[in-house]
Amino acid sequence: MNSKKKICFIVNPISGIGRQKVIEKLIDQLLDRTLFEYEIQYTKAAKHATELARDAASRSFDIVVAVGGDGSVNETAKGLIGTKTAMAIIPAGSGNGLARHLKIPIDLKKAMEVINSGIITTVDSIRFNDETFVNVAGIGFDAHIGWEFAKFGKRGFSSYLKVIMREFPKYKARKYELEIDGKTIYPEAFLISFANGSQWGNNAYIAPTADISDGIMDIAILKNFKFMSALSIGYKLFKGSLHESAHLEIIKAKEVKVKQPSTIAHIDGEPIEIGNEILIKVAPSSLNVIIPK
Repeated sequence: MNSKKKICFIVNPISGIGRQKVIEKLIDQLLDRTLFEYEIQYTKAAKHATELARDAASRSFDIVVAVGGDGSVNETAKGLIGTKTAMAIIPAGSGNGLARHLKIPIDLKKAMEVINSGIITTVDSIRFNDETFVNVAGIGFDAHIGWEFAKFGKRGFSSYLKVIMREFPKYKARKYELEIDGKTIYPEAFLISFANGSQWGNNAYIAPTADISDGIMDIAILKNFKFMSALSIGYKLFKGSLHESAHLEIIKAKEVKVKQPSTIAHIDGEPIEIGNEILIKVAPSSLNVIIPK
C-alpha cells in the first residue's frame, strides 16, 4: 500500500519577478520523496489556478502548493476552500503578503523545507460579493494603486513605489458608508482595508493585530491626513505600529456592508471591478494551510 502523500504544485509561469523559474529544480533537489509523490501543473490564464486546485482536491491530493505571488495564492485558495486538501505556498511574487503573515520564508529553499516538515493549521477566508480573499482586500487609495500598478508593466517593489509616488499627490480622501455588524458609520477615508491577515506584502502592516484564524476581520480605516503626516504614516506602516496612529481606526467585525463612490477594489492585491455596494463576510475555519512548525 502506498502511504506517500500526494502533492500538486501549481506554478504561475509569469508570476511576480521570475523567481518561480527554478521551481522544477528545487522540487527535484529538496522535496522529501519518502513522504511525497508529486505532480506539477502550469497555469495558462487568469483563474486557471482555481480550476487546477479544485481538480487536485477532487482527486484527493493532500496538499496543493501555490507557486507564485498573492494573486496565484488567492486563486489556488479559492479552489481549496471547504475541502480537506491543504494549501502550501512557495512565495515567488513581489509582495507575498499571506506567506509573510504565515511566517513562510521568502527564501525558496527554506519555503520548500516548510512543505517537508510543516504543520497544518486552519484559517478563515472572507467573501467579498461573489469573490473570495484570504489575506487583505481594500477600497480607496490601495485599490487605485492596484489598478495603476497592473497597467505599469514592470513588477516588483520598486515599480510599486514609483506608482505610489506618482499617484499619492493627486489622490483625495472619499466618503464611505459602512454598516458593520448592524451599526452604520460614515467615514471620510483615504483607504479602507478589510484584513484577514496583517499586511499587504513587503512587510507593510495595514492591520498589525489581525489574526487570520479568529473568525473576524479587522476593518482598517485610514482617515484623511495632511501631506506632512505621510512620512510618519509610512514609517509606522513598515514598523508594524500603524494601529497606534491617530490616523488609523481598526474595527473588528464578522460582516460589513459597504457603499463606496468608486466601483473598484482589490482582493489580495489583484484589482477588480466590484461596483458601488459590497457585502463582506467572514467564513471561519474554511481553509487548511501548511505553516512552519
